[in-house]
Amino acid sequence: MTLTAEAPAELGIEILGVPEGSEVEFDLRLEAVMEGVLVTGSATAELEGECARCLEPIEDDITIDIQELYLYDDSRDAAAASDDEETDVRRTEGDLIDLEPVLRDAVVLALPFQPLCSDDCPGLCTECGARLADDPEHRHDEPVDPRWAALQDLAADED
Repeated sequence: MTLTAEAPAELGIEILGVPEGSEVEFDLRLEAVMEGVLVTGSATAELEGECARCLEPIEDDITIDIQELYLYDDSRDAAAASDDEETDVRRTEGDLIDLEPVLRDAVVLALPFQPLCSDDCPGLCTECGARLADDPEHRHDEPVDPRWAALQDLAADED
C-alpha cells in the first residue's frame, strides 16, 4: 500500500528536518498477526536545514525503514494503558493506526548529529566568520603578543 501524507510539525532536529506540511511518501505492508497488525515498509521525505560548520542551506532526501507491531486494542484497563506508555507499546485505535510516533522516532534516529554540506566542509573562520570553502587561501596576520605591543608602537613611530 502506498500513500502520501503531510509531514507533522517539528519532524527532525533543530538544524535539519522535514518541513512541516511537505509530502511524506509511505510504501507500507500491513499484515494481520496473532497479536495485532505488523507494519513494515519505508517512508521517503525531503529534508531542509543548514550545515553545522558553515551554515549553508542543505536540501536532501531521506528514506527510512519502518517496522512496528500494533497490538489490537482489546478491552484494557487504565493500569495496562499506563504500562503501554512506559514500555512504548503501540496499539491500534479501533481500525486505525497512528504512524506519526513511529515516523518521528525513525527520522530523528536516522538524521546525522551534525549535518554537513559536504564531508570536507572547512567551516567558518574563527576570527572573522568568512566561509572557508569560498576562500581556501583565507589568512590573518599572526596576532601580536600583548606583552610586545608597546614595542611594535615604537617601531611604527620610527618609520
